[in-house]
Amino acid sequence: MILSRQKSAISGTYLLDKEKTRKKKLPKLNDLLEERDYLGAITLLEIYLDECAKPEFDLKVWVNLACCSFYLGLYKEAKDASAKGIDCDLNYRLNFHLAHKLNDDKNLMRCHSKMSDSFEDKISYASFQFMRGHYREALALCKNLLALNKNYVALNLYTALCYYKLSYFDLSRELLDDYLSTHPNSYVALNLKACLHFKQYGGKQAEAELKPLKNPSSHCVLFGLDLINHNKVVFRRGAGAMQILPPLVDVVAEARINLAIYHFQQDEYEEAYKLCQNLTPTGSPDYILKAAAFSAYGQEEGLVAVIKAAQQYYHLVGHSSGECDTVVGRRCLAAHFFLLRQFEEVVLYLDTIKGYLYHDDVYNFNFAQAKAACGNYKDAEEIFKLIQSEKIKTDFVYVSWLARCHIVNKQPHSAWEMYLKMDTSADSYSLLQLIANDCYRMRCFYVAAKAFDVLERIDPNPEYWDGKRGACVGLFQQIVAGREPRETLNELLMMLQNTSNPQSEYIGRTIGKWAKENNVNLEVA
Repeated sequence: MILSRQKSAISGTYLLDKEKTRKKKLPKLNDLLEERDYLGAITLLEIYLDECAKPEFDLKVWVNLACCSFYLGLYKEAKDASAKGIDCDLNYRLNFHLAHKLNDDKNLMRCHSKMSDSFEDKISYASFQFMRGHYREALALCKNLLALNKNYVALNLYTALCYYKLSYFDLSRELLDDYLSTHPNSYVALNLKACLHFKQYGGKQAEAELKPLKNPSSHCVLFGLDLINHNKVVFRRGAGAMQILPPLVDVVAEARINLAIYHFQQDEYEEAYKLCQNLTPTGSPDYILKAAAFSAYGQEEGLVAVIKAAQQYYHLVGHSSGECDTVVGRRCLAAHFFLLRQFEEVVLYLDTIKGYLYHDDVYNFNFAQAKAACGNYKDAEEIFKLIQSEKIKTDFVYVSWLARCHIVNKQPHSAWEMYLKMDTSADSYSLLQLIANDCYRMRCFYVAAKAFDVLERIDPNPEYWDGKRGACVGLFQQIVAGREPRETLNELLMMLQNTSNPQSEYIGRTIGKWAKENNVNLEVA
């Protein structure tokens, strides 16, 4: 069953035609339940209610009807049917899960108080812990029950699911194999096996494990078809995500998460943010996804409150007992301080895990930015150069920071080459401004003069002439002092001729006079 669903995957007009069903030989209820044909079971139970007039029998039927509705995610219908049913342990367990699904904490506690130490109640409580993301608690309950009930082979599957969620893949596989030896066609078990293959071997091998489910018309497979279709999208690295995942949001628990991941990877941050707004995290991965979506969207739109929420999610994971001393935890704390612009703290945390993430492009991108923000441009440049991702390398944040590193590290020509390789765009204009100003500050006057010359020709702003004039005078002083080659004078004079400002003529005459006195041949008059 898909207990994790929050809503039904079927419409309100799902029931079979009872008149047509009456004309056929009625199946047995147990046969329908065995086949997971809950639609058929509901129709059969409603026929019983129409045709039987035994009050005590009706009370039991209503409980069964409520359970079938629950399995289909029809929680309102299940609650209404349950209220008409008999008071019994099954109905208490059902209402316990309904209260959880409907966020009715008061009723949840009431139903929990009526639960006993029976096997059924304990395994029900274990499933409740599992759905809340409390996998260790669920695992402890399942292991205890398995130790006392070794003949209940389904416990092997439940325990395997807990181990999988806790990333104990070898232990999960061992228990899963025990279960598959007696139930080789279980769609839940085969799906779990596929997920284990995906974690360990990749998507193609994972999808191959689903091939035994060859009969999509059977109710048993249809009941899990949503889950299987969802996982195929994951196995195929997001292929078909927009066709498959949106209708499954809140039907398959992970559909909201994986659809948000897909949007995030496509740089569709607003869509990822909207999905994560209603995401109730059950563990560190969910908190991290929510933090990343909030962070990206908040920075894109300049929303301070959203960025602050992202900081808090990162901080929560980084200081949690399960993650505080892990690579994941330290990356989260680094992200927390990055958003606070406390880059010395960022460097401190990222430096402790660099041995584990040397080839991780996202890690190196953030580490390099933090190093540069702290003024360590030499290390920052080396780390930037480790990045292989073309997506990151074409990001303007990467381009601008690397250009600045080149300039501060006395390689202004490398920054200029970066500009020349860019297509004309708003980003190339911004990079040109950065190069002009940073080179001027670093006294790299030759490249500064060239950058201001281009800027002035694009936009005759008096500020660009001021920058160009200062850079040209600074470059001339460096030539006189022997720190720049005299041949550069010709290019310097050409840049001065590109402006109509009368000050350029005076500077040009001064340069020409010095060149004549020092026997420098000028090609520019």
